[in-house]
Amino acid sequence: MNINESVNLVTLVDNNGNTTGYADKIEAHLRGDLHLAFSLMIIRRQGDYVEYLLQRRAADKYHSGGLWANTCCSHPLPRETVKDAARRRVAEELGIKAKLSLSIIGQICYRHSLDNNMIEHEFDNIVVAEVDNIEWRQNPDEVMEVRWWTEHEIIKTLKYNPKVFTAWFEEVFTYIRDDRSLSIPKL
Repeated sequence: MNINESVNLVTLVDNNGNTTGYADKIEAHLRGDLHLAFSLMIIRRQGDYVEYLLQRRAADKYHSGGLWANTCCSHPLPRETVKDAARRRVAEELGIKAKLSLSIIGQICYRHSLDNNMIEHEFDNIVVAEVDNIEWRQNPDEVMEVRWWTEHEIIKTLKYNPKVFTAWFEEVFTYIRDDRSLSIPKL
């Protein structure tokens, strides 16, 4: 299988993240197949608090258009590592080509019914990169807006206006915020 043949495929997995096969990305989302994914969050420390680089998905994405999400989320191509996939997609979506030090801090599994009759059923690798600062240039086919959010802004928005975020965002954010290896100060 060459890269052009695999671009629209997702890796199907069992509940332990073991590969069971491959499927067309759209078909997998219509059927709700459990598939491999990653959620990358770029963070930076500003004194005694942390900021999270979030993106607002392009309005015409195949699902969750116009909603805020973590820095980048997608699916590894068949036989592509999670870290390589995260580097590839953050470059494609946000034009970030800087050498990021990526850490996979864990995995979560979720299933959410979305717009356009899609089902997001993912074995999601949570990937974090900490930076002092970073430049981006969003791809308008992928992203409407990018900006740094403080933890306080995210928590307040999740409480009072959660529908501005993707269905999976709160789980990803909470997992990162609670991860002891990152030593993120709590509000």
